Amino acid sequence: YKLSVSPEMDIMEYCRKEWRGNTPAARRMRKGYEAVAQKFASIRRIRGDNYCAFRATLFQALSQATQLPRWLQSEDFTMLPENLLSKYDWIKQWQLRQKPGKGMGEIRDEIKEYLILLRQKWKNISEIKSPLEKQEACDKLFKNEEEEYSLYEALKFLMLNTAIELYNADKSGKRVPVFSWLLFARDTSSNPCQLMQNHLNHIGHSGGLEQVEMFLLAYALQYTIQVYRLYKYSTDEFITLYPNDPEEDWPVVTLITEDDRHYNIPVNMCQETML
Repeated sequence: YKLSVSPEMDIMEYCRKEWRGNTPAARRMRKGYEAVAQKFASIRRIRGDNYCAFRATLFQALSQATQLPRWLQSEDFTMLPENLLSKYDWIKQWQLRQKPGKGMGEIRDEIKEYLILLRQKWKNISEIKSPLEKQEACDKLFKNEEEEYSLYEALKFLMLNTAIELYNADKSGKRVPVFSWLLFARDTSSNPCQLMQNHLNHIGHSGGLEQVEMFLLAYALQYTIQVYRLYKYSTDEFITLYPNDPEEDWPVVTLITEDDRHYNIPVNMCQETML
């Protein structure tokens, strides 16, 4: 049994353990970790199983949640599966985790359950006032495999909904963010149906999130995802924001990656950076 989110470890101690050699890559990683250590004291390792971008983002969002996001409060939030399935017949090809080939009604009901669970967990954790208790509640949630993976299914469905909205907005001549063009410029995802079949259905099974899908996740959650990309140290892309022109009122979560495939999380902001 693997922990989904490992306990805190001193960030430079972690770096020394992982990057001992004297290759240019190891030196760059050490410099990158030193830069992160100016802002954060510790790191928590995220279990790597193709869900790590979801896991790291959601863990950070819940850890600092003080209220339910607006989009989670809306009346019709849990009606999303019903509304989308009534308009787009192809959504019945949605791959439920470990349950391929489900009927339309089952897909609708299961995804609705996942969305209700997401709202309930977010609400419960955001109402906890004590930082220590909030952290304990997050740790407990991410030790419950059944609930944890149900939440990732909810996130995937929210990404699909966001993709459909962006695609329709673009087709009707409205302004859409640049990443949306890139998302649908791929041979494998020229429309939301292909995006679902060739990408979203595979997340967590045979692959993780690609760069352009990190933007989609950020838009679906209405969060800015700030990522320290350690292998890009000393370039403009060392700290990358998804989206790169975030809305001012979106909360920010911070992740660390060494390769754009696996994500860990920095924790405990250093005191002087909090002034």
